Amino acid sequence: MTQPFRKIFTAAPDHIDEMGHVNNAVWVQWVQDMATAHWDAVADPAHAAEFVWLVTRHEIDYRGNIAAGESVTGETWIPGEAKGAQSARRVDFTNDAGKVIVSAKTMWAMLHRETGRLARVRPEVIAPFIVNHE
Repeated sequence: MTQPFRKIFTAAPDHIDEMGHVNNAVWVQWVQDMATAHWDAVADPAHAAEFVWLVTRHEIDYRGNIAAGESVTGETWIPGEAKGAQSARRVDFTNDAGKVIVSAKTMWAMLHRETGRLARVRPEVIAPFIVNHE
């Protein structure tokens, strides 16, 4: 079975807002960084050359935060089959205590890199990313 993809993020001083913790815009960037790193690490090179993904929607739940110098482990996976050109993605960020503090469900559209047109996500493109995690 495919495992979720993991990546560690450490909050830098420029990630911190006036409340003393990671700014929401940084969390969104980290969600996108997770998706990109997962695609780059797992995608068939032929698929990576042919397609590009663009986010169409973010839903993010904030249940905690971290301060400068603290780290979180991001974990991402595709929870199921794609629908047409659209695919859902889950991203959870867990603190050092093992608590999920930020959780995102994002929707992505796959496009042909050359034409910029939507591309139906074929099963062989998405299969390496699907995790029965929930």
